[in-house]
Amino acid sequence: MTWLLAAQAFAALYMTGVIWMCQIAHYPLMHEVGDGMPAYQRRNRVRTTWVVGPAMLVELVAAAVLLVARPAAVPARAAWLGIALVAICWAVTVLLSVPAHERLSARYDAAALDRLVRTNWIRTAAWTGHGALALWMLAVAA
Repeated sequence: MTWLLAAQAFAALYMTGVIWMCQIAHYPLMHEVGDGMPAYQRRNRVRTTWVVGPAMLVELVAAAVLLVARPAAVPARAAWLGIALVAICWAVTVLLSVPAHERLSARYDAAALDRLVRTNWIRTAAWTGHGALALWMLAVAA
């Protein structure tokens, strides 16, 4: 089971780094794109999917498997908190971030981009929390 905890920790920490980079640099700098936003967004969405898709899937599967097959040293409430944090990340992505990116794919919209930056703090907090929790689970199980 250590390999599963390590996979979860790797994926969660990887996504923590990605989301902080998006929050502090990538998303705010998108204001500079202006009228070129639709073309930029098409390329950005494809490339970003390759960067985040595999890690998000590994994180989701690992967190789900840990609900039913966790090491005895890891409390059940930690596994449930882990899957809850992953669910928050996915929900915000699907319900808030993807629609904002779709709007930006049609045209530059400063208000939509500002909402994307503002609501992305939810994912930033959830991924940071999950990264810390995943490291803790790995440490207590080692």
